[in-house]
Amino acid sequence: MSISFSNSKRELAGQPRTTFLGTLEAIFIGPTKAAPMQQVESAQAVAGKGLLGDRYSAAAGTFSDRPGTAEDAAAIDPETQITLIEAEAMEAAARDCEISISPAESRRNLLLRGVPLNHLVGQEFFVGPVRLRGLKLCEPCGHLEKLTVKGIKQALLHRGGLRAEILTSGPLRPGDAVRPI
Repeated sequence: MSISFSNSKRELAGQPRTTFLGTLEAIFIGPTKAAPMQQVESAQAVAGKGLLGDRYSAAAGTFSDRPGTAEDAAAIDPETQITLIEAEAMEAAARDCEISISPAESRRNLLLRGVPLNHLVGQEFFVGPVRLRGLKLCEPCGHLEKLTVKGIKQALLHRGGLRAEILTSGPLRPGDAVRPI
């Protein structure tokens, strides 16, 4: 990752631009609450909704009924539209903590390589033709640990991925470039 500085107002305000070029390695959807995630060859991202076929695009995920979230599929909570995780973070958790889960078991929608997800909170970026906005870190929770292995919550702490809002619709496929705006 490199940080560059220019004379834009945003960068002068103390927010350096993050530059990178990463890759979408795999796509996962979970058709129903707590069901195993399924790897798919492609997915359709729908602005303001999520990935077609994923439980959260139908407001049917485990956290869809949190206070303050949408009660119907017409208005999906931006924080549940799509989740991403770095392949490197999963590899580091396995190496550092000797706890390993498969990318599907991470329960994240997109597995990326070469993308500094923690630096994309509040930033817009592209995955293939789809424009996303990073909203907040997707810290691992007790639900993930319940569905996988004891200790994964600590192993993925601060490297559990990113929750993002889908700003533009489009197809996603493994091999798509991931790049900043």
